[in-house]
Order: sequence, then structure tokens, then C-alpha cells
Amino acid sequence: MLEVQGLHTYYGRAHILADVGFTVAQGEVVVLLGRNGAGKSTTLRSIMGLVRPARGRVLFRGADITGRQPFEIARLGLGYVPEDRRVFVELTVEENLEVGRRPATAGAPVWTSEKLFTLFPNLARMRGRAGGQMSGGEQQMLTIARTLMGNPAFLLLDEPSEGLAPVIVEQMAKTILDLKREGLTVLLSEQNLHFARAVADRALIIEKGRIRFAGTMAGLMGNEAVRGQYLSL
Repeated sequence: MLEVQGLHTYYGRAHILADVGFTVAQGEVVVLLGRNGAGKSTTLRSIMGLVRPARGRVLFRGADITGRQPFEIARLGLGYVPEDRRVFVELTVEENLEVGRRPATAGAPVWTSEKLFTLFPNLARMRGRAGGQMSGGEQQMLTIARTLMGNPAFLLLDEPSEGLAPVIVEQMAKTILDLKREGLTVLLSEQNLHFARAVADRALIIEKGRIRFAGTMAGLMGNEAVRGQYLSL
């Protein structure tokens, strides 16, 4: 469903991604693991068109989306949830969801606010609350829900568990598994190996802008040497 081919991305003269390539099949949950500064967020931003790669290609459902504007990529069925929870603080939960509403995407689940309130019971209890009056975990759920209102076929999640209380992290893991059951394909960046193990089918490890490991989640958990080299602090 997604194919990334030889991406090279720079910030100024800094070479952030170097020949990054991988695929994600329809219905998979794939996690991109790595330490801070390894290139995880830049990979997602390069796919979404928020950063323009210097070289390489991104194919989504067989179409080359390299260099397209983010709004064009979103209309093709790619949804992006940033790390910094950009909710509209003065709008209510329901109003935030309405901002994200888009027509149905072919081959993708169709979401309504009521269906999302079933997926996120916490949001249902505060549908009239302003986004700025919510906790970090609640804002993270709202950001995901608002993205789902765009009816994406593929979801990019940047560090969904970062800074959340353990009970909220468990809820987030359950949500991702629920989305997979709905037929959504997910690529997430993450540092929390326990969280990644709970949700992902396959793992990619990025270090200094290069993919160092690609395999099943079970294969990664059975490879102590790789975990120690690239994931330990």
C-alpha cells in the first residue's frame, strides 16, 4: 500500500535521511523504532509532503506522491497525526471533529463523530469541552479522532504514546488494534518498545537516518543484539 524508495532528506545542510526504503502492506501495523534524533519524525513528514525529499520516491497505492502538497496527499487517503497534538484549543471536541470532516475514501473505513465517540469513550463524555481544557492524553485522542474524520485509508502516527500516563498508553494500544480491525493500515513512529510490541506486526529500526533492521516484531524481540545496539539508552 505504501512504498518508500531511497529517500534522502535534508534540513539545510544536515543529511537527516539517507537511502531510507521500506514497504507497508494493506492492513498492517508497522512501527518505526529509534532513539531521539534518529529520523523517525522526518520519515513520516517526508511521506506526508511536509518535508520535501532531495532524492527518492514515495508511492501510495501505486501512485507517485513525491513532492505533492500535504493537502493533496491527504485527499488521496493518507492521514497524519503529528507528535505535538495540534488541537484547536478554543473549539469544543465536537467542533474539532467537524474541522476534520471529509468525504469517504475508496477502500477506507467511514467515520462519524458518533462512531468515534464509541472508539474514544473519554471524548464522548466531554464533547462540549474546549480542546485547551483537556489533558495531554485526551488531546492525543482528539487529534487521532479528528484525523479519522477525514476517512483515511492509511494512518501515520508520530510518537502516539509519548508523555502519556500508563493507563492512557494502554488505551492508545487498544485503539490502534481496534483501527486495524476496522481495516486501517498504520505506520507509527515510537520509542516505547513495550507499546510497539503490543500493536505492531512488523518493526523497522532507524539509526542516523538509515534503516538498520526490518523484520517481524517477534523477530526483533528475539534479537537481543539488535535491540541492545539500536534501542537501548
